[in-house]
Amino acid sequence: MDFPTFLAQCLNAVQYGLLLFLVASGLTLIFGIMGVINLAHGSFYMIGAYLAWGLAPLFGDQFLLQLLAGMALAALLGFVLEWLFFSYLYQRDHLQQVLMTYALILVAEEVRSIVAGNDVHGVQVPGWLSGSVDLGLMSYPVYNLFACAACLLVALGLYLVVNKTRLGMMIRAGASNRDMVRSLGINVTLLYRIVFAAGVALAALAGMIAAPMSSVYPGMGGGILIICFVVVVIGGIGSISGALAASLLVGLVDTFGKVFFTQFSGLSVYLLMALILIWRPQGLVSKGY
Repeated sequence: MDFPTFLAQCLNAVQYGLLLFLVASGLTLIFGIMGVINLAHGSFYMIGAYLAWGLAPLFGDQFLLQLLAGMALAALLGFVLEWLFFSYLYQRDHLQQVLMTYALILVAEEVRSIVAGNDVHGVQVPGWLSGSVDLGLMSYPVYNLFACAACLLVALGLYLVVNKTRLGMMIRAGASNRDMVRSLGINVTLLYRIVFAAGVALAALAGMIAAPMSSVYPGMGGGILIICFVVVVIGGIGSISGALAASLLVGLVDTFGKVFFTQFSGLSVYLLMALILIWRPQGLVSKGY
C-alpha cells in the first residue's frame, strides 16, 4: 500500500468513525442516562436517510437547511415516541424494553414500506459540495470532508451542552440520582423527553449525512445498530467521550481490517471489543461524559 492510499484509508476510517459517533452518542445517552435498551435506535438512522431522500426535492442545494429541517422533524418524532411509549419503560425490566423497541422496528419498517416503497434510492450530493479537493498527495471528495467537519462540530456542541450548560448539569444529575433531582423541583419527565428527542435527532442527522455517500435502502438501520452497541460497550455505557474514542477506534479497525484481512474483516470489530473488555470490563471511559 502506497502512502496516498494509506492516507485515503485513514480519512475514510475517521469519516466512518465520526458518523458512528453521531448514532452511538444518541444511543449512549438513552441507554446510559435513561436506562432503556433501545433496539429501535437503528431505525432512527434509517428514518434520517429517508428524510434526506424525501426532503431533497424541496430544498434543492440548501443542504444545511435540509439537515436542520430533518433534525427538527426527527426530534419531534422522538418527543412523541418518548411520551407514547418509552416513558412507560423506565421501571420495566430489560426484557419488556427489548420487546417494545423490537416492535417499533417492525412498525418503522412497515411504515417505510408503505410511504417510500421497497426500492433502493439514491440521494444526490449538493452541487456546492460536489467534486474533489487536492490534498497534495491525493484528491478527496469535498462532501466526505464536509461530513467529517459536520460530525466534529456536532461532537464539540454536544460536549459543551453536556458539560458546560445548566441543561447538561441536570442531565448528569438525572443520570446519577433521578429521585434527588425530582425532589429539587426539576421536571425529570420533561428532561428525559428532551434527552430522548436529542438522541433520535442525532441518529437521524447521521442518516441524512450518510445518505449522499451511500444508497438509501430498506433495513439499513439493522447493521448500524449492532456496530453502535459495540461502540457503546467499548466506550463505556453513558460516556459521550468514550463513545467518540470508541467510534474512531472501531472506524480504524473496521476500515483497515477490510484492507488487510478481507476474509476475516467481519470479526475484527468484535475481536477488538473482546480484547478491550478483557482489559477494561467497564469500557474505555468508566466515569464522566
